[in-house]
Amino acid sequence: MNAVRKYSLLLIVAFAAFLRFYQLGLNPPSLTWDEAAWGYNAYSLGIDGRDEFGRFLPLDYLESFGDFKPVVYAYLTILPVKIFGLNEFAVRFPSALLGTLTVLVTYLLVKRIFLSGTQNSILHWRIKNQNHSLNLKTNFDKVELIALLSSFLLAISPWHIMLSRAAFEANVATFFIVTGVWLFLNSIQGNKWLIVFSVGFFVASIYTFNAARIVSPILLILLSLVFWRTLWKIKYQTLVAIVIGIVLVIPIVRFLVTPQASLRFKEVNIFSDIGIIERTNQEIENDNNTLWSKVLHNRRFVYAAEYLRHYLDHFNPNFLFIKGDGNPKFSTQDVGQMYLWELPFFIAGILFLFKRREGNWWIVPVWLLIGIIPAATARETPHALRIEAALPTFQIITAIGVIAFINMISNIPPSLKLWRASKYFKFFIVVFIFSLLFFNFSYHIHGYYVHYPREYSGEWQYGYKESVEYVRSVENSYNQIFITSDLGRPYIYYLFYTKTDPRIFREDSVIKRDPFGFVTVEGFGKYHFADHIVKGQKKGESLYIQTPKKIPPKSKKLKNFYLLNNDISLIAYE
Repeated sequence: MNAVRKYSLLLIVAFAAFLRFYQLGLNPPSLTWDEAAWGYNAYSLGIDGRDEFGRFLPLDYLESFGDFKPVVYAYLTILPVKIFGLNEFAVRFPSALLGTLTVLVTYLLVKRIFLSGTQNSILHWRIKNQNHSLNLKTNFDKVELIALLSSFLLAISPWHIMLSRAAFEANVATFFIVTGVWLFLNSIQGNKWLIVFSVGFFVASIYTFNAARIVSPILLILLSLVFWRTLWKIKYQTLVAIVIGIVLVIPIVRFLVTPQASLRFKEVNIFSDIGIIERTNQEIENDNNTLWSKVLHNRRFVYAAEYLRHYLDHFNPNFLFIKGDGNPKFSTQDVGQMYLWELPFFIAGILFLFKRREGNWWIVPVWLLIGIIPAATARETPHALRIEAALPTFQIITAIGVIAFINMISNIPPSLKLWRASKYFKFFIVVFIFSLLFFNFSYHIHGYYVHYPREYSGEWQYGYKESVEYVRSVENSYNQIFITSDLGRPYIYYLFYTKTDPRIFREDSVIKRDPFGFVTVEGFGKYHFADHIVKGQKKGESLYIQTPKKIPPKSKKLKNFYLLNNDISLIAYE
C-alpha cells in the first residue's frame, strides 16, 4: 500500500470513528431498556462473574426480561464499564468501536474478494483508453479504489452510523461476520492457519445476535463448499478449525433446542400468525371446500408467498433510499438506509458486477441474499437491524457502480466535443456527483444531531434517568416508591442508574416468571414497579412516578419530567 492509499484509509477510518463516537453518550438521547440491560449485566458480571439473576459466567444466554439474549455484547461491555463507569458511553462503546473497525475490515475484504494474488484473478475492467487495454497496475488500482470507496460509503452510511451509535448486538455480529469472511479468504489464499480464526469469528457472531445464527452457518458452509478443493489441500488446518468450531458451539446448540430459545421467534414470526390459517380456511369454505380451492389456498403456499413478500420488502426503494426503517431507532425517518444519490450507482453496480464476473465476485450478491433470509420470517418488515448482516454488500455494490461510471466518463472520446471540450463535461459530472453526496450526507448529519434527539427522545424512553435521579434525592422521605411500567421495563433503569449491587438485588428482589418464559421484576428495596396505588398507605408515605394520563385526581404533583420536545414523559406525585 503506497502512502496515498494508506493515508486515505486512515482518514476514512478516523472519520468513521468521529461519526460513531462524537456525543455517543448524548445521542441517541437515552438508553433503551435493552441497552440498560446490557450495561447492568456487564456491571454484574464484572463484580462477581454472575448475570443480574445470578447465573455464573453464562455462555448460552442472558435471561434478562425473558428474551434470552445472546451473551457476547455483555462480556464486551465489562471492560468499558470498568474503565468509564456504568453510563451510556460505556454501554455503547463496543458497538461504536467494532462499527469503526468494520469500516477498516471492509477495505481489506474487498481486496480479498477481487484480488487473489495472481494476475488471472485480478478484476479486469478492460475499458479502452487510447486504443489500449488498462495495464495490470491500473487494474490493481481500480480494486484499491473500490476497496477505499466501499469503506468510505460504509463510514458515512446512515444505516451503519445509527446502528453503531447504540448498543445493538447486531452491529457487533456484523463485524464478526465481515472479519470471518475476510479471514476465510485469507486462509484459502495462502495464510492457511487463519481458517481457525475465521471459524472462531463466525462462531462469535452466533453468540452475539439471533439472526447471525442463521446467516453465519449458511455463509460459512457455502464458502466451504465452493472452496473445498483448497480446504482439502490444507486439510490439517481445516480439521483443527472444524473441531474447535464444534467445541465452541456446543453450549449454544444445547440451548437452541430448548423451548426458551424459540420463545422470541414464536412471538414475532409470520408462521405463528393464526390469522393466515383463518383466512385460508375461510377462502376454502367460500369455495365450498372444493379440491382445487384446497390446493390453491393451501396454507403452506400462503406462508411461502408471505415469506417471499416479506423478503422482497427489504428491497423497497422507500426503505433503502427515501425514508428508511419505520422504527426511529434505526432511521431518522427522512433519509433512507442508504443515500438517495446511491440509487443509480447501486443499480449500475449490480449490472456491472454480473457482467464482468471477475474474481470471487459472486460472494457479494450471495452474501446480500443470505443476509435477508432470517429477517423475512418476521411480521415486521423491512427491518434494518435484522438484515444488518448483509452489510457491507450494499456499499460494495454501490462502489463498483461509482467506479464503473467514473471509468465510463473518463473514456469519453474527445471527438464528441461535449460542451466544446469533453474534459469540462467530465469535470462537471464529477463535481455534480460529489455535490449530491455532500448535500445528502450533510442533510442527514444535521438532522441526526440537531432535530433527531428532540423529535424522537420518546422512542428512547427518555425521562427515566432524570426521574431516577430525582427519586434518589428524595427517597429517604418515603417508605415506598411506586414506578409505572408504562414506558417499559422500569426496574432495569433503577438498577442501572442507582448502580445497585447485583448481590443485593438478587436477595431483595421480587421476580415473577410466567409460563411463557417472560420475566417481570415487581420490585426491590423500596421500589415497586406497578401501575396501581396500594391501598392503606398513609398520605405522604409513598411516592409515585406515573405517566401524565394516569395521574389520580387531587394528587399532589411534585415534579414533571420532560421529553426533549417539552412533552411531559413522567410525573412524580404523592
